[in-house]
Amino acid sequence: MKRLLPAFLFLGLFFFLPLARILALGLNPGQFGLLGGAVWLRLLEVLRFTVFQALASTFLTLLLGLPLAFLFAHYTFPLKPLLRTITAIPFMLPTIVVAAGFNALLGPRGWLNLGLTALDLPPIEFIGTLTAILTAHVFYNTGIVIRMVGAAWAALDPRLEQAARSLGAHPVQVFLRITLPLLRPSILAAAALIFLFDFTSYGVILLLGGPRFATLEVEIYLQAMHFLNLPTAAMLALTQLVCTLGLSVLYSRYITRLAVPVKPVERILQAPQTALQRTFVFLAFSFILLFFLLPMLALPLRSVSRLEPARGQRTTIAPALTLEYYQELFINRRGSVFYIPPINAARNSLTYASLTVLISLTLGFPAAMALSRPGKFARLSDPLLMLPLGASAVTLGLGYIVTFNHPLASFLPSALTKLGAFSSLVTDSLLKSPLLIPLAHTTIALPFVIRNLQAALATIPNRYREAAAVLGASPAQVWWYIDRPILSRAVISSSAFAFTVSLGEFGAASLLARPEYPTLPTAIFRFLSQPGGMNYGQAMAMATLLMLLTGLSIWLIERERVTREL
Repeated sequence: MKRLLPAFLFLGLFFFLPLARILALGLNPGQFGLLGGAVWLRLLEVLRFTVFQALASTFLTLLLGLPLAFLFAHYTFPLKPLLRTITAIPFMLPTIVVAAGFNALLGPRGWLNLGLTALDLPPIEFIGTLTAILTAHVFYNTGIVIRMVGAAWAALDPRLEQAARSLGAHPVQVFLRITLPLLRPSILAAAALIFLFDFTSYGVILLLGGPRFATLEVEIYLQAMHFLNLPTAAMLALTQLVCTLGLSVLYSRYITRLAVPVKPVERILQAPQTALQRTFVFLAFSFILLFFLLPMLALPLRSVSRLEPARGQRTTIAPALTLEYYQELFINRRGSVFYIPPINAARNSLTYASLTVLISLTLGFPAAMALSRPGKFARLSDPLLMLPLGASAVTLGLGYIVTFNHPLASFLPSALTKLGAFSSLVTDSLLKSPLLIPLAHTTIALPFVIRNLQAALATIPNRYREAAAVLGASPAQVWWYIDRPILSRAVISSSAFAFTVSLGEFGAASLLARPEYPTLPTAIFRFLSQPGGMNYGQAMAMATLLMLLTGLSIWLIERERVTREL
């Protein structure tokens, strides 16, 4: 109980309290009279588009992902592990990096449109369209289908299909009557997860679609930050919470019951034999390289290419490679006293990410140790600690605005407001403090950290500790020589994950980041929104740095996973 208390106190103050304030504001009967008919019509329109784009994105993701899942489940071919990694990377990339990558490839200043302009051909319109939204969602979520459906497909007993064919069934009949019913649970589970991710989409809609394609999350941001209409924003947040909760309940109660009990087998993979199979593998191989690699390659290449003049520059610019955009990150060329160098945004993000790691590990370790011990209290506590997984970052940010625009002392016992250095924090509005962002990021990352550490602790047999104690080791020595070496990889993985989550988080930061303390994602968004080649180049440079930092964290997580499997 004592080990769980810090985590529960933290989540109580920075998760459950903000959500309760949103519920109170959204369900306040006095607010309903202030919401005119136009507001309700707008809410219904936003909800309709949110559901529509989520359904369309889910359908397209399955349409693309199922053939790729079949590819990885049935064939062996050169560079297969590399291609599997390539399809998994987009899911871990920050939204702002993906948006910048598609902007660098297909945007108004992107490689494709610059090439079309050089050939005197009309440019294509991609940014600001529904096509951009759907494409980015497919880019993000195809890896889910490949992982979930591909794993289930590879575990199916091939003798079932062989028996059906020996009885005269056509390949299409075999798929519809044998394979599809067995894969239905994994397909529905993947579709439910993809729909939930697309339903709560924020950064993709805002950055690639624009406000005219507002989902519930984007409308929450617009109502709270642009129109300062907190009651309407709270109503939208409440609607989203009800929808996501309903989807989560349907997923847990019904989809998991559809599984057909089949004993998994290890399928022997073969290289493609027929011309049709080789053609399929070649086309899928080429598609993965083009669709998943081009946006990620276009971004760093665009960050070192001078292809257009800066704002106000009238001279002709010869295309050339340059590091000018990276150098400009350190320069306040206009000498403005209100200017925040982009490199400061990187420093802020690294500081916030480091604090997120520190707080997450401090809270997560004792909670994971308590949950790793079987018991009724641990079983009841586990779902409560995992609840932040289902909340959106934008809703959380709105909850912080509604809650912490008052002094923190109003929520704490009076004794805690007299703790010396702590008193200035609790007697001022927490919204004025840059500490609010790492606190929000910790709320998002903490469930992942707890779950990862809990899994690592469960792998340590108690007989190791008992044997060390019998040999005279003190509790500190047992932890140092037994627990620490086994947990070190899990700590690195958890730290890398929390660091990555904080580094690329855009939803809560877009509402909470103060102008003098921007994060990398908010700074990139600001530069992308401004005209001029220099601003665009700086956005590309910052997005490239963010992608490299995220890639390093992903590599650390993947290396720890592989090491654990070995």
